[in-house]
Amino acid sequence: MGLGSDGGLLVPERIPSLERNIRDLSGASYSELAFEIFKPYIDDIAERDLRQIVDKSYSNFSDSKVTPLVQVGEDYVLELFHGPTLAFKDIALQFLGNVFEHILNQQNTFLNVLGATSGDTGSAAIAGLKGKKNINVFIMFPEGKTSSVQEKQMTTVMDSNIHSIAIDGSFDDCQSLLKEVFRDVSFKEDLKLGAVNSVNWARVLAQTVYYFSIYIQLGMPRAFQVAVPTGNFGNIFSAYVAKQMGLPIERLILATNQNDILHRFFETGLYRRNKVCFTSSPAMDIQVASNFERYIFYVYQSRIDKFKRFINSFESSGSAKIDLSDLPSNNDGFVTSSVSDMETIKRIRLTYERTGYILDPHTAVGLDAGLRKRNNEIPLVTLATAHPAKFPSLLEEALPEAQVSHPIIESLEGLPTRKSHIKNDSSALKEFIETIGH
Repeated sequence: MGLGSDGGLLVPERIPSLERNIRDLSGASYSELAFEIFKPYIDDIAERDLRQIVDKSYSNFSDSKVTPLVQVGEDYVLELFHGPTLAFKDIALQFLGNVFEHILNQQNTFLNVLGATSGDTGSAAIAGLKGKKNINVFIMFPEGKTSSVQEKQMTTVMDSNIHSIAIDGSFDDCQSLLKEVFRDVSFKEDLKLGAVNSVNWARVLAQTVYYFSIYIQLGMPRAFQVAVPTGNFGNIFSAYVAKQMGLPIERLILATNQNDILHRFFETGLYRRNKVCFTSSPAMDIQVASNFERYIFYVYQSRIDKFKRFINSFESSGSAKIDLSDLPSNNDGFVTSSVSDMETIKRIRLTYERTGYILDPHTAVGLDAGLRKRNNEIPLVTLATAHPAKFPSLLEEALPEAQVSHPIIESLEGLPTRKSHIKNDSSALKEFIETIGH
């Protein structure tokens, strides 16, 4: 399930603390770490089965550490792009695909998965779910608004259970369609709809693991800080959950591109939707951050009336205001910065000139914000959310002298493609799903 039956997002009844035994995990492999973090949250999959699912999910990453920490200059980058589609979404979606398969086999039923993507979620969901029994996958993406590589990674998959759908508009339009369809409860139940976007709690949970991996790879310091390129708020919300579990993340540096709704919120308390700007970091071209309501829920846990007012105001008018004094002291560690396209390209060039390391545009946004907002006393880790070879035209502009390629991407050249085109209309989308999904 993605959205709850009432249209809201699911959160765990409580966030368990791992404070006492985090240090016991110092020698753990990534799979062992994931198993220990998932265990307190999962009570409907036997431990033996869960361990097998986790081991299978992280067996096809090209680095044995799954998410290796790399020193770049004086700071660190956590490489989250060693999965089958070269993006951080693989880490959650390989797991989610295997969980879906396990549960559907147990229950002898089927699932129609509906997703919306600004680039990487779609290809990662397709890689995690292609060819799986009893699952149809419908992935919407904004026509012409993803990189050519990202589109190819979706549309070259020919498995009969995969359906890539181009929508006229922005990622926010795709996301609105997804929410509209999920809110039709009878349609959702009849078609057995499930979600792979980060509205799915299991996605958020799976992403908490690599923050614990950072801590272990850094040698378990007193505290550290992370800079996270942010669009839909899922990745940085996972860091927030890890912090609530006892991980000593002192600062959560939230980096946005020109689509700075979250940056403006933490500066002013005003959460107001603007027109989407299309930038060189397309996965962050988002004005409505789906996971943000989960954070607001935790802010207002004891004052649910205020939470409801905030959500209702935003949904009805595209604008909601919070009194900054209502935010927890120190903003729960959140600090923010917005980075322009020009600054993104400059950061890619500077980093390459100084260290020889090549950043993708999203990681460059994260690092630029991190260097502005860091605490100099503790380690800074920027999350590298995608391999730079996924953005060839931008890298050619930023670093014409550098060769950026990857065999996975080279293998896409010349392959046949398949996609459907649907107008920005929930009735048309439902009709398409119904035709295939029954």
